[in-house]
Amino acid sequence: MNTLLRPGLLTATFCPLLLLVTSSGNVMAQTTAPKPNVVLILADDLGWSDTTLFGTTKFYKTPNIERLAARGMTFSRAYSSSPLCSPTRASVLTGLSPARHGITAPTCHLPKVILEAVPATSGPSNRFATLPESVSRLNTRYYTLAEMFKDNGYATGHFGKWHLGPEPYSPLEHGFDVDVPHHPGPGPAGSYVAPWKFKDFDHDPHIPDEHIEDRMAKEAVAFMEKHNDEPFFLNYWMFSVHAPFDAKEKRIAEYRKHVDPGDPQRSPTYAAMIESMDDAVGTLLDTLDRLEIADNTIILFASDNGGNMYNAVDGTTATSNAPLRGGKATMYEGGVRGPAIFVQTGSIEPGSESSEIIQSADFYPTLLEILSIDAQPDQVFDGSSIVPALHGKSLDHKAIFTYFPHAPGVPDWLPPSVSVHRGDWKLIRIFHGGKNGKHRYKLFNLETDIGEQNNLADKFPERVEQLDSLIEQHLVDAQAVRPLPNPNFDPSKYDLTLEGKATLKGGANNPRKTRPKAAGKRVAGWQPGVTCTLSAPESTLLVTSTGRDPYLAHRLPRPIAGTSFTLHVTMTSDSSGEGQVFWQTQDSGPFNAKRSRFVAVEHDGNQHEYAVGFTTKSPLLAVRIDPSRGQGKIAIADIRLVGEDGTTHYRLKLGD
Repeated sequence: MNTLLRPGLLTATFCPLLLLVTSSGNVMAQTTAPKPNVVLILADDLGWSDTTLFGTTKFYKTPNIERLAARGMTFSRAYSSSPLCSPTRASVLTGLSPARHGITAPTCHLPKVILEAVPATSGPSNRFATLPESVSRLNTRYYTLAEMFKDNGYATGHFGKWHLGPEPYSPLEHGFDVDVPHHPGPGPAGSYVAPWKFKDFDHDPHIPDEHIEDRMAKEAVAFMEKHNDEPFFLNYWMFSVHAPFDAKEKRIAEYRKHVDPGDPQRSPTYAAMIESMDDAVGTLLDTLDRLEIADNTIILFASDNGGNMYNAVDGTTATSNAPLRGGKATMYEGGVRGPAIFVQTGSIEPGSESSEIIQSADFYPTLLEILSIDAQPDQVFDGSSIVPALHGKSLDHKAIFTYFPHAPGVPDWLPPSVSVHRGDWKLIRIFHGGKNGKHRYKLFNLETDIGEQNNLADKFPERVEQLDSLIEQHLVDAQAVRPLPNPNFDPSKYDLTLEGKATLKGGANNPRKTRPKAAGKRVAGWQPGVTCTLSAPESTLLVTSTGRDPYLAHRLPRPIAGTSFTLHVTMTSDSSGEGQVFWQTQDSGPFNAKRSRFVAVEHDGNQHEYAVGFTTKSPLLAVRIDPSRGQGKIAIADIRLVGEDGTTHYRLKLGD
């Protein structure tokens, strides 16, 4: 089946006619209601439990999202096309699965341009499957949602995060008239609160601590005001609530007063970020009401993947997706399930709810049906219209697929996989994770086991076979580049019992493996691992990595008593992969995975500060930083170890 390339003309446009017969017998053509505007709001890393829609949080405040829900339909089973951002974003714009468009990892900000997925024929000995190389740019051959709107007479504007490639793959080459702030990176440049570090986008000098979401909403308002007399497509892809974790100080201080240590959602910084995100939604709704165009505007609200429950902030995890299992970068529900709301006055019942299964790739074909616009000849969609669900009907036999052929080292997940949801059942195929290179399976009934604790694959083999045949059909139809059996795999280096705990025997994520004695020169009190070297040019600690598992460790001059610490690291990287921080205490052996935190490192060549919180039960002896998983250079400008009372126990001093 052919994937659509850019066409010339549309087969139909949304401009229905009403034929009127006058008293003299003349026939007059009159257009009916004007074309509806469309506002698509995509939050970044917003988890299923990060709003007040489902009764899963008492800490966060999202009154404007509730206000939006009161105008339309809320979906409790809305899924992103991927547990990571860029693949989902490409699916929103194309209606295609990551298995087909090939963007399966968030690498679109990296320098290397890859337009076709590349299979791998081998891998390290601790992996049973190879990992394909992801496409790194949204190819301009695709006829995007924005181009469809533009060809149908809509003004088109993109505001916020893009992460699908810089020029010539920016929003301006994909059908948008306007792109603000025209930033290709994976998150806000530098911080959420000004001053920012965007290349050509400065904060308002009259608002020195301007929040990026306040500014993006302000820019979106100006776009709506300018095009109030014509149909518009507003694509507002929020930076919130992706790392780095910072927010308005006054709000953080207010939430700090209400922290419940027993609540898994207890980060005041993250709560403040949620509120600023919600404010932006309110600003858009206020503007639609003020301009008196709300009744002629379709609104879609969703998230690009599950909540980030692995990065640390305020001495705890950023958020919790409970009762769902896992989070961002995992194939469990917490990685792919999030809130979604559809609003269309006069068509969708206000305040309604649906438990039908929907996915990001459904948005494009759904809007085509709502607007009575035909797809292009030979246009392919992996998503399908959910209009029946919007009218309160069932989506009989609908299945959705999540293709994630990667192995991020986060707790709760490791192997490259693909899943299918159909009805109450979910099947995960783990590529080549079984005996003799065969696939392995996890089967869950989400109606009775929303937390995915009971694998029923052995109990229901016929259902596994049935659902797996749907997976195979999808992969064949999408011509997916798949993981292959790894000829280098050594089963003795893989411990199945530790799967889901981000620990592999002999693997890069397990510091307990036997390592050669660390080599390389100690610099400023830091000892490099065997796959990197340290130097100190220009007042920075430079890590030069050859790949695999670069790290640097520092033993403190004396044990530090305390129960809570935050390690602040300011660095610039052109490497790749997740970062990790380890700590060692008097009651522990060598660095190990039980005392570690994963870090979503931005390898975009810009300087970022990371704050990793952790707690200890005995005096702290040493810390270790694993800044990446790949080759490249990481320039560390500052390292600080701060106690819970604000005392700085250690600070990097070059020249020691």
